[in-house]
Amino acid sequence: MCMRRVISAALLAAALNAGTALADSPRLGQPVTEADLAKWDLSIGPDGVGLPPGSGTAAQGAAVFAQKCEACHGREGSGGIAAKLYGGIGTLTDGPGVAVRTVGNYWPYATTVFDFIRRSMPWNQPKSLTADEIYATTAYILKLNGIIGDNDVMTADTVAKVKMPNRDGFISAYPAKH
Repeated sequence: MCMRRVISAALLAAALNAGTALADSPRLGQPVTEADLAKWDLSIGPDGVGLPPGSGTAAQGAAVFAQKCEACHGREGSGGIAAKLYGGIGTLTDGPGVAVRTVGNYWPYATTVFDFIRRSMPWNQPKSLTADEIYATTAYILKLNGIIGDNDVMTADTVAKVKMPNRDGFISAYPAKH
């Protein structure tokens, strides 16, 4: 019985010291606001729920790509230090070292392309592109892969309706949601 009281007293003392330590902390940072959280609440699923307003064409995307993407991905999305963005059709079953995974032959949803660009690109300034630039860049990459035409406009509605070549190449963990 006495040992339990000693342990309880020690735990209580530790808890009180932790509270004192927090009060004496350097108080770095600030409380997170709803506006701060909104910048990070940008998940886009295959159905396109959560896509922002905006639009873009492949021609507009070519200009954005040349300015903000070409340095890493190379001219027209091939030959740079970063991943090749088109081609590789038919290589996924060729085995290790031969398979070439690109947007056109591997990615299952165009909304995923949009989401990845939105979150991660350009690599040195992620989340710096406007919604229109992201739609346009997505359109350009889809056009390079022969998935959409030159004059197709990508919007929240149209990106979600794009049928990617490898859409059925994955097994969904949530099949009822697709």
